[in-house]
Amino acid sequence: MKASELRGLNAEDAKNKLEELEEEAFNLRFQHVSGQLTSPIRLRQVRRDIARVRTLMRERDLQQQSLPGGES
Repeated sequence: MKASELRGLNAEDAKNKLEELEEEAFNLRFQHVSGQLTSPIRLRQVRRDIARVRTLMRERDLQQQSLPGGES
């Protein structure tokens, strides 16, 4: 998944995408340990996608804090 695709998501969709990716990563790690993983590269792709989503969410948080009235 590209970062440009992620930027098109709203906050709730990004959170849902992160949950999906974390679940997929869990399943892939389980398959890897049990020796059933067919594509080890997919595990790396999922980890990087998780990092992209988290980075996007963090950027949005920082952007809201820097706006006037955005601080709590």
